Amino acid sequence: MDTFRSIEAFVRVAETQSFAQAARQLGVAKSVVTTRVHQLEELVAAPLFHRTTRSVRLSEIGQAFYRDCAELIGRAGALVDQMRDMKGSTAGLLRIHALPGFVLGHLAVPLRDFQDRYPGIQLDLVVNDAVIDPVREGFDCTLQIFAPSSHELVARRLFPVRRVFCASPAYLKANGEPRQPRDLLRHRLGLYSRYPTRDHWEFYRDHDCVALDLRPALRSNSVHLLRDYACEDAGIVCVPTAVAAEELLAGKLRLVLAEFQLTALWLSAVYPPTHRGTLKLKVFLESLAASFAEGPPPWDRALIRRGLIPEAFLE
Repeated sequence: MDTFRSIEAFVRVAETQSFAQAARQLGVAKSVVTTRVHQLEELVAAPLFHRTTRSVRLSEIGQAFYRDCAELIGRAGALVDQMRDMKGSTAGLLRIHALPGFVLGHLAVPLRDFQDRYPGIQLDLVVNDAVIDPVREGFDCTLQIFAPSSHELVARRLFPVRRVFCASPAYLKANGEPRQPRDLLRHRLGLYSRYPTRDHWEFYRDHDCVALDLRPALRSNSVHLLRDYACEDAGIVCVPTAVAAEELLAGKLRLVLAEFQLTALWLSAVYPPTHRGTLKLKVFLESLAASFAEGPPPWDRALIRRGLIPEAFLE
């Protein structure tokens, strides 16, 4: 019996709540994971899971055993990374899940700089806006604006994500420009479908707040589609400045209700605590944070210089 491999299998099953998913992450057959967990149960003389045809849950003893085992696996991975680093060869596969609104148009340069510095690290970067549990899906971390799907996950803030309402000059000329948030109720709206607040919106000006439930004519999980929809004179949309800055600066889109602010969300790196000490993830996050460390992100700096958005933002 390889005790370490058995503990590793136990930790993966506990985190994914699936023998099949654990096997996929470990790159072995499901029967191998089953055997390893069974051997560990024989070693500790107690069942570690309650198994049914539909679920796999930790037993009381398994729950007590899990935290120390997870820490052991995490420390072992960190130790291997440290040994590699001592030899100047930080290496391995790093699986990242990220939002399209951040990746498209903004991540290529930071990725290039990172790989120039750490050529031994291979990146597998999946781009979509689904809210995932990185542990269950086998990712080292996910870059997201949503709250972590589990309280056991760690979230590291990277930069604020500002949102603005905007429309094309032609649409505003044809349909009039809103002066108050409630005027939006008379317009064709395009809204992102996965903001945490859904269709409830709060607009702030000075110390006043106007709360509204908005009914979009177009709801989409693609902020890029919403931007293009507005550019085609179709309606008023709310999108992140990261997506619309170029069009706003070029005059293709105009801010709507610019004197009102929405609360900013945060782009965060979310990852399991067992990965906290993993060197390849640590250097990736440090490199990414350094790319956006000097004040507002570059797309916001350009808008601030033009006086289109204020320097301060609401959290």
